[in-house]
Amino acid sequence: MKRALGLAVTCVLLLAAGSSPAQQLMPAGDPERGRLVFGPCRTCHYPEAAMGHNNGPNLHRIFGKVVGTQPGFDYYSEAFKAAGFVWTPELMFTWLENPMAMFPTSSMMSLGVPDAQQRADLVAYLMQASVREP
Repeated sequence: MKRALGLAVTCVLLLAAGSSPAQQLMPAGDPERGRLVFGPCRTCHYPEAAMGHNNGPNLHRIFGKVVGTQPGFDYYSEAFKAAGFVWTPELMFTWLENPMAMFPTSSMMSLGVPDAQQRADLVAYLMQASVREP
């Protein structure tokens, strides 16, 4: 049952993020404003590689990774472990609106970022923090 729920949620996320209307809803983000939006997230997450994991997984280079599979982080909910999707900026934008609606059994304690511009700014910040060094 949990596996089926995880797959259903994954399908909804993929459809939402892969469709052109969802992509059009994501405004251009500003990484500097996003850094400020990220402030409360720092309670559990770090975007810097050197910081490692905290109460939540490290978010350095999060885009392109399969959700729920970061090595060294052992506290993913069953929903995250079963989800199987890859983080993209569009998926992150969609998910951050209300994380608990998509994964109610998650241990993540966030009401989300309902403002679309703030979400876009946050995604821009995470994209900047995810740039691979030469």
